[in-house]
Amino acid sequence: MSLVLFLAMAALCAAAMALVMTGAWVAQRRTGNTGWVDVCWSFGVGAVACFGALLPLGGGAPGWRQLAVAAMAAAWCLRLGGHIASRTRSVGDDPRYRALIDEWGSDASRRMFWFLQAQAAIGIVLVLSIVLAARNPASGVRAQDAFGVFLFGAAVLGETIADRQLRIFGADAAHQGKVCDTGLWRWSRHPNYFFEWLSWLSYPIIAIDLAGGHPLGWLAVAAPVSMYWVLVHVSGIPPLEQHMLRSRGDAFRAYQLRTSAFIPLPPR
Repeated sequence: MSLVLFLAMAALCAAAMALVMTGAWVAQRRTGNTGWVDVCWSFGVGAVACFGALLPLGGGAPGWRQLAVAAMAAAWCLRLGGHIASRTRSVGDDPRYRALIDEWGSDASRRMFWFLQAQAAIGIVLVLSIVLAARNPASGVRAQDAFGVFLFGAAVLGETIADRQLRIFGADAAHQGKVCDTGLWRWSRHPNYFFEWLSWLSYPIIAIDLAGGHPLGWLAVAAPVSMYWVLVHVSGIPPLEQHMLRSRGDAFRAYQLRTSAFIPLPPR
């Protein structure tokens, strides 16, 4: 992929993600339910990524790498988007976004619009990393391709297990008001976030060509770097833990003291 073609693809994906998150802004305003924001984002990133991965640029049918990477992106967005949609229908508002709206007051609508456009920017980084992986011109199936696909599968499985454990814990009336600290949640306060981040490592592994045949592939490293920053420092762990401290109090403080925030580690 040439630099000119990459920049053209970047502009197209940027426009698409901006439109997706404008739709998310409209959806949360009309329904009053901020949970639909992440549903729109997940399905939007997956759809734009699949389009970018499979778009015929030089004629002919998509290659095996394009098909494999597009399938990974589709599996990711269908699982995550479906999970969040199910949670949104049953639980409703996302406490992280609701806290921001309450904090912003009368200026909430305008600030939420631009906040969601910032999320679109993160989505563009992720989409382009997927596109770079799909467009790696290396011939044949390399060992790192196989490892990338394996890592993706393991990460999605881990995130699915973590989400299921949390759902089962929360569905038990005996656990009302308690903190989930069983299964993967005993090793990490946010195992679902950890495995989500891990899945994005698979794309640079596939995109990078150590032989130098795909120099732009190194840009795909931006996906796990940006996802780590968002999950650990911006809209993932910080606002969620503030909500948990308000709703669970000392029980969550004790959980914080004995459990790793992100990377699964033995309890202290």
